[in-house]
Amino acid sequence: MKEKITAIVLAAGQGKRMHSKIQKQFLEIQDHPVLYYSLKCFQDSPVIDDIILVTQSDMICYCKDEIVDHYSFTKVSDVIAGGKERYDSVYQGLLACTDTDYVFIHDGARPFITEEILKRGLAGVRETGACVVGMPSKDTIKVVDEENYAIRTPERKTLWQVQTPQCFEFDLVKKAYEKMMENDDGKVTDDAMVVETYGNVPVKLFEGGYDNIKITTPEDVRLATNLVRVRKVFHKLHVLHDKLIYLQMKAYKKRFREKKQKK
Repeated sequence: MKEKITAIVLAAGQGKRMHSKIQKQFLEIQDHPVLYYSLKCFQDSPVIDDIILVTQSDMICYCKDEIVDHYSFTKVSDVIAGGKERYDSVYQGLLACTDTDYVFIHDGARPFITEEILKRGLAGVRETGACVVGMPSKDTIKVVDEENYAIRTPERKTLWQVQTPQCFEFDLVKKAYEKMMENDDGKVTDDAMVVETYGNVPVKLFEGGYDNIKITTPEDVRLATNLVRVRKVFHKLHVLHDKLIYLQMKAYKKRFREKKQKK
């Protein structure tokens, strides 16, 4: 029996650092809202069977009409209201899952998720039960005190920048979240921390991509716009390359048939 894999896409953030009246996940990049790009990847991926979209209560109708229905995202089985904090929204998403084996929890403000990342996530979660996408830190990181004086410099090779999706066995992450909610622990910053703390399970990291950025500031929007443009150019070049190969093969077969007829 095939495993059921559900993507929980979080789109309930306020985006205070964006300094915009429009929430970051609904800002447009190249004529599409930021949220469109990750939903499109999950929709097109054979890895994902089901999508739960979590947003603010007053944005549910907008998401259903202007995003899910407008772009024919048929894998979205439910659009639900999130909570005050990210972990509240994740918990609501977990409660909305039905007959799920694995969950991929993803920030809707990360538009550059790829099929390759999803495949690596699936392989990782099958092997370990808990894995998250990230990338090794390229920068030196300083630990500072309350007055911003550096007190320690961790070894860079041990540091990763954590991204999403974060992938887990459903029962594992749901039970961990239930324990966290019972303890009213508001200090957790991501799903991996919940599983580490309340599931007592180590979480493995696997490489995603440095372009798997989260849209948080106006500078991120400009960077994302350029990334979308570059991807469109590469897609056109790829299509052109495939067309040239097809024409070359067609010409070769024609010449082969002509030579055969002459004989």
